[in-house]
Amino acid sequence: MGELETEEQKTRAEVASSLRDLAEQLDGDGGVTLDLGGTTVQFRPTDPVTFKLEGESDWSQGDTEAKQSIELELVWWRAAASAEEGALDVRE
Repeated sequence: MGELETEEQKTRAEVASSLRDLAEQLDGDGGVTLDLGGTTVQFRPTDPVTFKLEGESDWSQGDTEAKQSIELELVWWRAAASAEEGALDVRE
């Protein structure tokens, strides 16, 4: 098991560019490479892929702003007889 995550502020155009790049990689037959804050993670998605899309708004009494978010998650299963076979392919 493993999890890597990065968070940074970008412009809407930069986010759109990143999503287009991800979409192009998913559309091909090869792997998907993500750059997570200087660490590269490579995936080999298999069909089918479960696609979860969520919209959320959070506001509390007294707040002057509401936090809104869009979250997306892609999930697929791959054969693995050990934790090592199921581990992420991470490169620094």
